[in-house]
Amino acid sequence: MSAIDDQDYESVLLVVRECYVYKVPPLSSSRGHKAADWGDVDEPLWRGRLRIIAQGKKCFIRLEDGKTGDLFAVCPYEENKGCIESVTDSSRYFVLKIEDQGRHAFIGLGFLDRSHAFDFNVALQDHFKHLRAEEKSAELKKAGAEQPKHDFSLKEGQTLSLHIASGTGSASGRRNRPPRPAASEQEGALPPLLPPPPPPAKRQA
Repeated sequence: MSAIDDQDYESVLLVVRECYVYKVPPLSSSRGHKAADWGDVDEPLWRGRLRIIAQGKKCFIRLEDGKTGDLFAVCPYEENKGCIESVTDSSRYFVLKIEDQGRHAFIGLGFLDRSHAFDFNVALQDHFKHLRAEEKSAELKKAGAEQPKHDFSLKEGQTLSLHIASGTGSASGRRNRPPRPAASEQEGALPPLLPPPPPPAKRQA
């Protein structure tokens, strides 16, 4: 059975058309691996295509034949688990931990160009950044759903009282206000109107 679960949707994070595989000798010191210890880097053990595949939360580095697509080796990648190590003397070479049916081995991986090595690192980092962002979003959503919802509706038999303060222009203020005194003539008020004239007297025949 393939190391990749066929039930999950597969997405391709990176494709490098040409990469190189080298035989890695045992470590001679605790300082790490050196590409210079691998012999002539112009004579690799294998050359072909590299693809980084994501399926759900899992990530795989596949080394395949560039023409037929046949699998040469696969590295199930887990963050901070020692699946990939950078060499100490170059930015273009790495050590991969490959697995096959429960067995594992270490091989050297090289790229022709430094930009390919940079893209290789970034693709792996972005995958796990995306997973952490998804996990954080799910945690926030779960925490919001678990918070108790407050019920502000009135229960049976409860009443609501409203207290509204009276303003200066309210009707009650106008009712309590004393009446204004009538203006006098001296204050410029109009004089009272004169009564109408009497009707003319009837003539005697």
